[in-house]
Amino acid sequence: MTKLADLHEAWSRDPEYRLEYDRLGPEFALARTLIEVRAGAQLTQAELAQRMATTQSVVARLESGRVHPTTRTLEKVARATGTRLRIHFDPA
Repeated sequence: MTKLADLHEAWSRDPEYRLEYDRLGPEFALARTLIEVRAGAQLTQAELAQRMATTQSVVARLESGRVHPTTRTLEKVARATGTRLRIHFDPA
């Protein structure tokens, strides 16, 4: 069975793949952060969804990086996980 990391390494040699992957980097980073925050609060997707008054499938979509959450949604995640939302800009 091929590991995802092995596939990514192989595909990263393709300049077109690398360009698209880099373009999507911030979306992947946000999805990874959402997963880490939920896991840090020791919540399942279903438990987080209940605290946010939404469904588990919505949480799954947020964590997949396929959707762009609003600030309001990120605030709900923060409240539900006992964290504080901070948004900042870094130099390019």
